Amino acid sequence: MVSNFFDAHLQVLEKAVDACHTREFWTPYPEIPSRKIYGESAAADGEAAFKARLGRASRLKLPGSGGTVGTEFSPYGFPLDIKYPKPDIENVIAASKAAGRTWKRAPVRDRAGVCLEALNRLNRMSFEIGFATMHTTGQAFVMAFQAGGPHAQDRGLEALAIAYQQMTRTSATAIWEKPQGKHDPIRMEKHYYVAPRGIGLVIGCATFPTWNSYPAIFADLATGNTVIVKPHPNGILPLAITVEVFQAVLKEAGFDPNTIMLAADEADHPIAKDLAMRPEITLIDFTGSSEFGVWLEDNARHARVYTEKAGTNCIVIDSTDDFKGLMRNLAFSLSLYSGQMCTTPQNIFVPRGGIETDEGHKSFDEVAAALGGAIEKLLSDPARATDILGAITNPASIERLTNMAATGDVVLASKRFNHPAFAEARCHTPLLLKSEAAERDQFAQECFGPISFVIAAADTVQSLDLVRGLVREKGAIILGIYSTDQNVLKNAEDVALDVGVALSVNLTGGIFVNQAAAFSDFHVTGANPAGNACFTDAAFVADRFRTVQVRAHV
Repeated sequence: MVSNFFDAHLQVLEKAVDACHTREFWTPYPEIPSRKIYGESAAADGEAAFKARLGRASRLKLPGSGGTVGTEFSPYGFPLDIKYPKPDIENVIAASKAAGRTWKRAPVRDRAGVCLEALNRLNRMSFEIGFATMHTTGQAFVMAFQAGGPHAQDRGLEALAIAYQQMTRTSATAIWEKPQGKHDPIRMEKHYYVAPRGIGLVIGCATFPTWNSYPAIFADLATGNTVIVKPHPNGILPLAITVEVFQAVLKEAGFDPNTIMLAADEADHPIAKDLAMRPEITLIDFTGSSEFGVWLEDNARHARVYTEKAGTNCIVIDSTDDFKGLMRNLAFSLSLYSGQMCTTPQNIFVPRGGIETDEGHKSFDEVAAALGGAIEKLLSDPARATDILGAITNPASIERLTNMAATGDVVLASKRFNHPAFAEARCHTPLLLKSEAAERDQFAQECFGPISFVIAAADTVQSLDLVRGLVREKGAIILGIYSTDQNVLKNAEDVALDVGVALSVNLTGGIFVNQAAAFSDFHVTGANPAGNACFTDAAFVADRFRTVQVRAHV
């Protein structure tokens, strides 16, 4: 059965490996929630499957579990009321260690086959996962379908492909023969085994439970480590479904289903620190706040810690030959998912004296007003606004909106948006503020949610200097530059290379600065405080295992 999994999906794996090398567009998992692609009844079946989970106990089991946990509440205004087994950490660790004894000895192709089959099944469940993602994160459905389903699956496959590359770079066996002159040569047979580190802890986030967790889950499992998934207390269901699928595939393949387990908790009784500080945990992957990410990096020194944290993403506007396109592009980036993406721009630097455009000179105030107007126009149609904004995941973000509006120089006020289908949904339009370069304390901290600043700098040189300092100190995942001057573009590239941040140049069309495509875009560089790891490069995978050799005379 195991070899059948690998053989059945080998072509997909080979194409994924090739795509990681060429960096060209490729995906085996279509992002369009189309009946023609996924089946006539796929949407209805997926929604029904999601609703069938509400108000019930999870299907998952945990060794030694006593009681249940679960307080998930949809940002669209209703409780999910799903109960998950409450983890007993001692029993979870023991079960993970026991499962690892067989998993770590499995051939690379067998582990890869399990991962490939799990991806295939998850893809068929993309609608169910889409609704689960929508009602835990607040993403609008199409985005939830894409980010929770096919795009997350792409990232999982990407990590698997790179892990497979790293594990198969050299032969698994060799006959070593050293000439000895007149004497017979020395001959040895050598075997090289992938030796995993042990147990991986994957700590999920509230906004992108699968997209941010799949790289770690698939990298860990592919390299022979067992996995304990600790979801965010309000983002459990998409990862619970994922663990269900993996456990079913593992069982069919003859492996212990506890090779991957879900350890859910509640906000009032968190267990992430308790799990992270267990000496048996040898790998930790975390996406979320800088505060907890730094704590893990500083305290979980017994484990290899991979973090994707927060930062102050920046845009520098110097000049443009497509002012309307620039404004449309930025307006969408600031509005998408109500600014709750780790790649959403926050700080937009504009020369105090204004910029040159295809529409003539624009003053600083005109640029700020045009951006506010572009956001208003983008969200003027209620149906479109619903699809773009989604809902606010955390009520604290709404409180932050209110406080920032009360103390800042408002260009565009945030308004409560009435969702046509969910009256209690937490929907708010973006808040746009003006600031001065000297008011660094105002914009130097991440303001999570739909909050951004248009900042007056002396000139573009100062804008880039401010970006350099912010990224070095606070970190950033993305940087955008708009300019018609090649020297300015080169200087921006120098800044990006200097501080290790991904740069997007003159985006005015259908690609946005906060989007990252698997197999082509590296998400986070690991080279600044926004995170110490990258989705997905060889460094993200290669340290999850070591090579152990066994040799003997022939």
